[in-house]
Amino acid sequence: MSRWLTEAVPRGRVAAFRTLIYLFVAADLVIFTPWVRTRVSVPGDLYRPLLIGRLLPLPTPTETLVTVIFWALLLLALLAATGRAPRLLGWAVCALYLEWMIIAMSYGKVDHDRFGLLVALAVLPTAGRARHGDTTRTEAGGWALRVTQVAVICTYFLAAFAKLRFGGLDWLTGSVLARAIIRRGTDLADLIAQVPHLLIVAQFGIVAFELLSPVVFFLPPRWRLAMVGFFYSFHAVTIATITISFAPHLAAMTSFLPLERVRPLVWARRLVGRETPASATDVSPADPMDVDTVPPGQAPVGAGAERTLDDQAPVVGRPVGP
Repeated sequence: MSRWLTEAVPRGRVAAFRTLIYLFVAADLVIFTPWVRTRVSVPGDLYRPLLIGRLLPLPTPTETLVTVIFWALLLLALLAATGRAPRLLGWAVCALYLEWMIIAMSYGKVDHDRFGLLVALAVLPTAGRARHGDTTRTEAGGWALRVTQVAVICTYFLAAFAKLRFGGLDWLTGSVLARAIIRRGTDLADLIAQVPHLLIVAQFGIVAFELLSPVVFFLPPRWRLAMVGFFYSFHAVTIATITISFAPHLAAMTSFLPLERVRPLVWARRLVGRETPASATDVSPADPMDVDTVPPGQAPVGAGAERTLDDQAPVVGRPVGP
């Protein structure tokens, strides 16, 4: 079990995941949860902190407190996305975002799509330093990604457990999706709702998919990626039909992906290189090393240099390239 939990991964994957998660935290503040700042206008008597807020204990939110958390968290998340001071900035972002979520969820509604993201923020500081494109492997980074993956799958499995615990078998045969479509459905959802018994079948399918989600850990790498792709497609359908977004959960689920292959800066550099005018790289006619004078089968000096600059050693079992 310990070997599975600490399975080494390329440091480049950890660096990419870290950048993505911290950039999402910054985006979350200004796109998905800016409404948290409006909580200061709610009477303090309505503030019912979660258990962790009662144990610490944390103060009742005020305008000053919420404003300070917002701007400090936004700045520190952007700094943490650069990969500098991973432990100091990581722990600071984790603590501030946890408080941000406690404020958000202490007024009667608790969203379960934040669990994986909170776990990712808690374990990323333990992964140590990591650079984009680095192919050396790290067990500490592997542990951070694995724990995040477990949290993502627990979100699915425990959601099914909660459905059956509180709704029983009636959740499967009831009108759960029908009510959701009436409240916030799209035109696509209206078309689907017209198909007899399809919503009931979908409810059985949702619970089955959530209960079977742990199977992803027992699949070969290629099939595991295919199943994760199914997870993403499930959420795409959810957004397209009943407009429910699981954005934080989707960000945490990237812990399953080979993110070290996604290197936008390298791609941009190559794109700029391709757009360079040919005259800037042509050999001068007066140059004694004119291409025509090079013996057949021998590449000119410097040929392929641009390609090898951005190449990286292959990860075991993966093709060469970023």
